[in-house]
Amino acid sequence: MTTLGTASAGPGEMDTGRLEVGEARDGSTVGLPCAVINGASDGKTLYMQAASDGDELNGVGVINRVVPQLDPAELSGTILVVGIVNYHAFQVAEHRNPIDDTKMNRAYPGDENGTSSERIAAATFDAATRADLILDLHQGSTSQMIDEVRVRCGRRHRLHDECLQLAKTFGCGYVLDQKGPEGQLARAGPDEGIPTIDPELGGCVGWDETSIQAGVEGVFNVLHDYGFLEGSVSPEPQTRAKGFDQFGSPTGGLVRFQVDLGERVSAGDLLFEVTDVFGELKARVTANNDGIFWRTRRLPQVATGEYVCSVGTNVDAY
Repeated sequence: MTTLGTASAGPGEMDTGRLEVGEARDGSTVGLPCAVINGASDGKTLYMQAASDGDELNGVGVINRVVPQLDPAELSGTILVVGIVNYHAFQVAEHRNPIDDTKMNRAYPGDENGTSSERIAAATFDAATRADLILDLHQGSTSQMIDEVRVRCGRRHRLHDECLQLAKTFGCGYVLDQKGPEGQLARAGPDEGIPTIDPELGGCVGWDETSIQAGVEGVFNVLHDYGFLEGSVSPEPQTRAKGFDQFGSPTGGLVRFQVDLGERVSAGDLLFEVTDVFGELKARVTANNDGIFWRTRRLPQVATGEYVCSVGTNVDAY
């Protein structure tokens, strides 16, 4: 019998339940939706979670579509799922946990006696560290972004190659291979010896079906290639960036992008222009280095110094 919170499933069974992480302001129990899919045959354990940032819903969309397709009778091993991590932020469609104004994906491995976010991180990290592989499903918040997978342990980490292979198997087409900030699950997991990746499935308000489908295909790629389901995949070459150039606006006004997401750019290429309300040109901004146009703000209006876009740099294929 395998349990996660109140979900409990024997071999060949599936169950859903709640993972208790404390109480709300009215004293009611806060439980994260969780699931156990226990295969009929022995095998590895996969842990998946979504919405550790409360407005990043594409990962929830992936879980919403993947779980109904899983038949425990055809599965080897076990899948543990937490469908919504940042419970409080999800309820109000915000990025950060409003209880303690914390970005959840900076709180790992957590503290069971700490703040709201630290307690949630501790409970989900305890579940994640029962696994052999970890998928932490994200999106680029409400910005516009290509579908990509992030390897956040750092290229000198002892598990780097295993994390990179997991990212290649997931197969979004693009990988950011750059050490992440402390407190990310994709950094804390490898420190415990567990290959972990952070798929960033586009960016939108609400959810985007194209990016969700890319995530669904990525999860099934992992399930097949790591032996949870019969069959294998042949991972295709991925385009990897090892860093970012980020651009702010040199002036206030309205942004006009001159390149499309995913487009290759060369140093000196025009990325965007800024005009005033009447269309008069105020500024042009060009690329500093060769790379890939990776991410943009969603709204056209900007103030001086406000973030506009990112270019993935130090690009290769692997």
